[in-house]
Amino acid sequence: MRYQTKFLLSALDAQQFPAPTVPEIAFLGRSNVGKSSLLNALVGEKAAKVSSTPGRTRAINFFQLSDEKGHPRIVLADLPGYGYAKISKSISAEWPKFIEPYLAERDTLRLCVCLVDSNIPPQPSDGKLLEWLRHVGRDFLVVATKTDRLSGNQRTKNLAAIRREFELDEVLPVSAKTNAGIRELWSRIEANEG
Repeated sequence: MRYQTKFLLSALDAQQFPAPTVPEIAFLGRSNVGKSSLLNALVGEKAAKVSSTPGRTRAINFFQLSDEKGHPRIVLADLPGYGYAKISKSISAEWPKFIEPYLAERDTLRLCVCLVDSNIPPQPSDGKLLEWLRHVGRDFLVVATKTDRLSGNQRTKNLAAIRREFELDEVLPVSAKTNAGIRELWSRIEANEG
């Protein structure tokens, strides 16, 4: 299905979240993991701002996807990145205020898409996020980004390391640059639409 994408709002606290009307999919990951690039590849346009400086996103940015008749179908939530040395303390201090309540309590949140960089070893901060999501009972999908930068053998090896380190049955490899894995990610998102 082809969607029309509209930026809804940026929220810095729970009172600013949009009215919970349609299923929401949250995108989480370390700063510089390629979150904005992946969101843009998913919607087929430059909806999320891509920055060369990690840690630019400080709020939760909500994007509404509507069908061809303009009916809202799903909302994508772009959460602030974590793990970047210069900003991680300020962002991690903000998590309890509005990010943790969103992830733990939002009724319309159906899936957390957790992005990990396939080019680097599994990171402790990613492991902490997955552990926390398991603890609060959230459904999540781990997506390995930037897979176009790896050879076939290296990609297989790195994906196996991610699965092993984080005790996962599945890791979905994607590339915002080549669109590899985008269709598979869409099918997982749309499975949570109803």
